[in-house]
Amino acid sequence: MSINTSVQQTARTGLWMIILLTLGCASITGSQWDQLYGKAQPREISSAPTKATLTYYKDTRKTLEQRCVVCHGCYDAPCQLKMESYEGLLRGANPVKVYDGTRLLGASLTRLFEDAHTTSDWRSKGFHPVLNERSNSRKANINAGVLAQSLELKKNHPLPTAEILPADFDFDLNYKQYCPSIENFAAFADKNPLWGMPYGLPALSPKEHTLIMEWLAQGAAMGTPPKLPASVQQQVNQWEVFFNGDSLKQQLVNRYIYEHLFLAQLHFKEAPRTYFRLVRSSTPPGQPIERISTLRPYDNPMVARVYYRLWQDPSSIVAKNHMPYALNAERMKEWQQLFFATEGEFSYEVTHLPSYDPAIAANPFVSFAQLPVNARYRFMLDEAQFTIMNFIKGPVCRGQVALNVIQDHFWVFFVSPETQNTNGIAQFLSENSKHLQLPAEAGNTLLPMTNWLKYSELQKEYLNAKAAFVSKLIANEGGLEMNNIWNGEKSPHVKTDIKKRNPNAALTIFRHSDSASVHKGLIGQAPKTAWIIDYPLLERIHYLLVAGFDVYGNVSHQLLSRLYMDFLRIEGEMNFVGLLPENEQEKVMSYWYRDAESNLKTYVDLYIKQIDAPNKIRYVSNDPQQELYQKLKLHLGEAAHSPFNIQAKKLPAHKLALYEKLQNTTGKPISFLPQTTLIYIPNTGLFTLVHNNAYSNLSSLFGEDKRRIAAEDNLTIAQGIIGNYPNSFMRVEEQQLEDFVSRIQTLDSEDDYKVLRDIYGIRRSSSEFWAFSDKVHQLYSSSEPEEAALLDYNRLENR
Repeated sequence: MSINTSVQQTARTGLWMIILLTLGCASITGSQWDQLYGKAQPREISSAPTKATLTYYKDTRKTLEQRCVVCHGCYDAPCQLKMESYEGLLRGANPVKVYDGTRLLGASLTRLFEDAHTTSDWRSKGFHPVLNERSNSRKANINAGVLAQSLELKKNHPLPTAEILPADFDFDLNYKQYCPSIENFAAFADKNPLWGMPYGLPALSPKEHTLIMEWLAQGAAMGTPPKLPASVQQQVNQWEVFFNGDSLKQQLVNRYIYEHLFLAQLHFKEAPRTYFRLVRSSTPPGQPIERISTLRPYDNPMVARVYYRLWQDPSSIVAKNHMPYALNAERMKEWQQLFFATEGEFSYEVTHLPSYDPAIAANPFVSFAQLPVNARYRFMLDEAQFTIMNFIKGPVCRGQVALNVIQDHFWVFFVSPETQNTNGIAQFLSENSKHLQLPAEAGNTLLPMTNWLKYSELQKEYLNAKAAFVSKLIANEGGLEMNNIWNGEKSPHVKTDIKKRNPNAALTIFRHSDSASVHKGLIGQAPKTAWIIDYPLLERIHYLLVAGFDVYGNVSHQLLSRLYMDFLRIEGEMNFVGLLPENEQEKVMSYWYRDAESNLKTYVDLYIKQIDAPNKIRYVSNDPQQELYQKLKLHLGEAAHSPFNIQAKKLPAHKLALYEKLQNTTGKPISFLPQTTLIYIPNTGLFTLVHNNAYSNLSSLFGEDKRRIAAEDNLTIAQGIIGNYPNSFMRVEEQQLEDFVSRIQTLDSEDDYKVLRDIYGIRRSSSEFWAFSDKVHQLYSSSEPEEAALLDYNRLENR
């Protein structure tokens, strides 16, 4: 090669580098990138040795979790860039939103680890890389990588010094997505220089930035995942034997368990932060897992024999889909007693396996009719928080459209399992299984209203039959009494060394717009409404909003799910109201459903007014609902307690009085507060101030704002973290508490709130933000080691 030729090539390369660094208004084509760094080749997971000194598992994972995954996790990760795992980084980004309540056709499935298994497959599904996929050189790894360029953009263009970020930062829940690929990143950066990563938050510290950039420059190597302890692998093997028995009974029981635990993060005591998923495989234990991926867990697997395997999930733990479920010797013993007893109420035979036809598989009262009702109910009750949390977090991270069907704050109780163990229950469910059909069997129909009328009529027929059955059942037991409500006691038929009451017997649910959280025990002041759930209701909630819900479904599927959940909410509320004196029942329901559609009365007339059985619960006050709450607390005993209640911690009287004063704030001041405010009080801990919105009723999908009654809003102050999407961070010194409470109680304008934030707030623009974030997560982990996970910062306010 001549010197002149070499010089010419060097000049051309230099010219391209100048273009890359300076070109703003035009995109650079793929062929131009190819000339610079070679053709792109999708990067695949590889166990080959690497020369890189920095790796994901050894060096950068924790920083990526603390600074990136707090926005880029689960289905609502911007641009579907799920950074919880190395596999998600390789997959990259996609501009198509998963959450779209308006689409007429179901969307293509893009579930990480399920709907594609190689990076090449993800490229064919519309994902573009965020890591360099061209030649592995330091320059290429930085210049041709979207992640590297996004971090550099933030470093070169830090956030403005103003406390409130400019209006061109879009923090709306339904924000317009911008998902630049490397080919158009220069144009994106020129137009939006302040939109580097982390978006709308401070830049990484110099040390963090250097670490991540050096890792990227070296090729973003994965490294070696942590090795599973031998003791845990042994337990995995034991459980896979349990899950894959050959008898018809074992196969049916394990199908039932799978359809209820397919979203669970299963874990063992020896490795508490290592999680497994129960998956369907075409291969038996001892062979590599060949995962069967279907839209729903009860869809036809298209293989002669299904095996249930424990697949280790490499993902980081994010709060919005974190649902831990322990596997241990006691659990296996209980399941053996529930499902494989050879005598007594749990003794039964299985003569056939149900088909996977949607009309059967979508209706658990048909598909699992051979399993004892009481065994199924106790299985779900034993971890009732998890069972309910499935539909709150479920397969969707943030709540699906059905979440606007629930109140912002309510309590949940359960019918005693001892009332669900008669042959009459099984016969009743068998005779009424056609009334218990669920919308999932309709799939992505284009006829939502026609189907809604069908399910509405089926619900009416079911309530009519249920009223007659319940009346007879209660009369045979001598009348309705508190013992009909589960207080957390174990079944005498299930032998266990644990004598404490099950803390799942009472739950508190908080809704935060389109997300929600579920907590054991009764938290906060007495709520407006409460539910009492029996077995058929619990099972239908699961198959409607968990096993049968499709986050990728069309508008009709989501609308039908929401409309049907209306029926289930009303039923749960009527079960609770049915404990009140007869002359109070319609009055309470009318208050809960002020200005609701007239057809609500139909359901009340079909059920509550048809219950004909003596009520042995005696009331003496002028407020039976509040009296009932107190009776339930006494009946539940320790199962009603919650460490989240401010009274649970031994606080000095003056401090407790301040917290109670804050919780008792009413009226206009509340209107300025976001839904969740996370408060850190040094030397005391974390607290959450929850703003509970009030509504005249929740009987309609549309017009929620028109049904708002702001004057009835209230606050709940709780110890610890409530919710997965904090809206506001505050730091308050102990000596400032009185001033803090006083300022909240006297809020009269947005300017007043701004002053409050100026004094106590840690805004998203604050230079202290990341240090505060780290402190919050450290306290979260130490106070709730099993429940703690990465919070999501996509809903932090800019005020």
